[in-house]
Amino acid sequence: MIRKSPMGWNSWDCYGPSVDEKTVRANAEVMADKLKSCGWEYVVVDIQWYQPSASSHDYDPFADLVMDEYGRLLPAENRFPSAAGGKGFAPLAEYVHSLGLKFGIHIMRGIPRQAVHRNTPVLGSDRTARQVAKTNSICAWNTDMYGVDPKKEGARAYYESIFRLYAEWGIDFIKCDDICRELPHEEEELLLLSDCVKNCGREMVLSLSPGPALLEKAQLYKQCANMWRITDDFWDRWDLLYAMFERCEKWSVHTGEGNYPDADMLPVGAILQNADPENRTRFTRDEQETMMMLWSIFRSPLMIGGDLTKLDDFTEKLLTNRQILAMHEDARHAHQVWRREINGRETVLWTALSARGGQYAAVFNLSDEESAVEIPISDLEPAKAPENLLDLWSGESRPQVEVISAKLPAHGAAAFLMT
Repeated sequence: MIRKSPMGWNSWDCYGPSVDEKTVRANAEVMADKLKSCGWEYVVVDIQWYQPSASSHDYDPFADLVMDEYGRLLPAENRFPSAAGGKGFAPLAEYVHSLGLKFGIHIMRGIPRQAVHRNTPVLGSDRTARQVAKTNSICAWNTDMYGVDPKKEGARAYYESIFRLYAEWGIDFIKCDDICRELPHEEEELLLLSDCVKNCGREMVLSLSPGPALLEKAQLYKQCANMWRITDDFWDRWDLLYAMFERCEKWSVHTGEGNYPDADMLPVGAILQNADPENRTRFTRDEQETMMMLWSIFRSPLMIGGDLTKLDDFTEKLLTNRQILAMHEDARHAHQVWRREINGRETVLWTALSARGGQYAAVFNLSDEESAVEIPISDLEPAKAPENLLDLWSGESRPQVEVISAKLPAHGAAAFLMT
């Protein structure tokens, strides 16, 4: 059981399909040195690690892919040299594990089109790739795969074969793409894939992408996966962060042990490095704090998008605020209390119980101007009047308060623990 909302780093924001082994190792080393003690643990290689010519954020349509004789994709050795000799990701996973971290990879739903065209055999079956493929089930934005038809003999054997391979490599996290918002179309394939992950012999987090997930399918996501995207790709734009408040409000009732609606990655620090090495997030510092606070009280998975080797002081402090990260781990029954205008400023109040005792409160200023707020403790309906109010950002305590007072910058926020 995955008891904690996952925290880690994913290569997509920085490098798209083009990340290489040297970069992954370097980011893992920074995580181990500077972030691991605060709970960060997953290092995830995103899409097209099996594509030798990947060099930017763009996909190369119908490129030659690296795969074995059974149609199972393998790391491109020119980008991941430790995979040479059929070792796959085992050496890189071993290195990440040696740092006290966990290792993950991105996969696309289905079977490689290349395997279907070559009609490769399916390991553990007398069927072939062409016989298990669902060739009218294709991804709208990537040409690598056909779907797998769960009704066909050999379909289960194919999925079992890839997840056994990933278990042998030591994979701890699977981000499966082109499967979350495609429901109810590919619902049976999701059920098959999920069952094969659960029975592969190694515990793995299963993450579903892309969003937006379908609210009416919440129970299916909870049955099949540990996390699922509630949004399309999230980037460093205020309008996307503003829209996330409504998404989190709708999905908050579905957060629970082992099930985490996913607000997507944190585009902080140095991002889009293969496009512009000098590029850094467009979010203001206040917007980054708002994002961390919303993701944390909501208990979204936290996946860093920035290049950790270019970690600046502010970003490091943002990612290692132990009180905020404690809220991420301990918040229970989080929900929006209200969303209203205060002195002409759009303001949002969230609350959650703490698993360690007490009650969290987070207040957000969604307006473009500074706002001073005074929120009666009674709005939060605590079981009893709090004796102490801890400001999670500053660490300052206020005894026996009846009103939460805060001066919030434009797009800024504050969070408190009442005990």
